[in-house]
Amino acid sequence: MNIFSLFNAMPGAMAQGLIWGIMAIGIYITYRILDIADLTVDGSLCTGGAVCIMMMLSGHNVFVSMLVATLAGMVTGLVTGLFHTFMGIPPILSGILTQLALYSINLKIMGKANQAINVDKYDLLISLRYIKNTNPLENTIFIVAVIIVLLVLLLYWFFGTEIGCALRATGCNGNMARAQGINTDFAKVLALMISNGLVGFSGALLAQYQGFADINMGRGAIVIGLAAVIVGEAVFSRIFHNFGFKLIGVACGSIIYYMVLQVVIWLGVDTDLLKLLSALVVAIFLATPYWKGKYGKKLMPKSKKGGSANA
Repeated sequence: MNIFSLFNAMPGAMAQGLIWGIMAIGIYITYRILDIADLTVDGSLCTGGAVCIMMMLSGHNVFVSMLVATLAGMVTGLVTGLFHTFMGIPPILSGILTQLALYSINLKIMGKANQAINVDKYDLLISLRYIKNTNPLENTIFIVAVIIVLLVLLLYWFFGTEIGCALRATGCNGNMARAQGINTDFAKVLALMISNGLVGFSGALLAQYQGFADINMGRGAIVIGLAAVIVGEAVFSRIFHNFGFKLIGVACGSIIYYMVLQVVIWLGVDTDLLKLLSALVVAIFLATPYWKGKYGKKLMPKSKKGGSANA
């Protein structure tokens, strides 16, 4: 094993982690703020990538293409939200239905299972080629890092507004929010739209970075996003208490996830097992609070148990 090959691969892992970190921030909005595990993301990530690539292949500007990709992601969130609020379908099933429908829609958008774009022929914002030996201002890592900072600032401002507070109240206690006159159905739909808009935007960046959009590029996205959220919280929860810094922590969690993944690949672990390892990591982190609550008191010394009562 050559340690230099690992260091050589780390910038690419960091760039991928940052791109997927935008998706993880979108998942954080539904999973932590709205308390919904939205499975739409497995389809909306591909939708964002497919729309962006096809727009650029049709001659549109990269920024226009990314804007339309973001709007397409928001439409997928709108569909999931209407399935849940208007049709009364549970949120997980709503996400599954939208994700299933998006497979066919994404195929129709691209015309086939895979669409490539050449960085030499098209003016891409980011690319795998722009990581090493390039102008710092054109470096993929720098550009995506700036984008994340701007997104976090925008979301921090938004969730401090009246509408943003209504979204947070809906996720915290829907019944109390309704009692305060908040339209919780609208809040859920809006949160799902914002979340999937970010996921679609992430898909547009990912498609540019890897040079193609593929029908399976979003498969397992929910697991990667949850892993980023959970790892970010586990590592930075004691440091980051502010909402904006928590979002930064989620993006950092995505970087850590991809760096660890790169180390695992470097160690020679079968790449076919990576999804299994990701699922196990997420399962363990999700189970940790439950284990602490269930077994933590049993492991606590008896003197500590009685100490507070005697005091």
